[in-house]
Amino acid sequence: MNDSPGCPLIGVAATYLPRLSETTSEPGLMAAVDQHAAAVRDALIPAQRGPRGRTLRREELADYVLGFTDRLAEADWTEPVGHDFATLRMTAVCWLIREYDLLDA
Repeated sequence: MNDSPGCPLIGVAATYLPRLSETTSEPGLMAAVDQHAAAVRDALIPAQRGPRGRTLRREELADYVLGFTDRLAEADWTEPVGHDFATLRMTAVCWLIREYDLLDA
């Protein structure tokens, strides 16, 4: 899936991965990204589903990203210079991509 031209994680990583570097100098921003990453991970890996320690799957995160970006497109959202809910969420998705090696798997 990582070499698939339709994989939404590739585009998200290309666009938002550079924003992760901003978190190293801003602890509040890192905390916000961490909270968003936890929310996405918890939505995709609920505690009551599966064995403890289950990893995040690329397909699940890709489906989440497709739904999220579809909603952004419907709202005519454009990326701001700063950080809003959507940029924090997409930056958190990049953190998850990196943390779980979802483009290298």
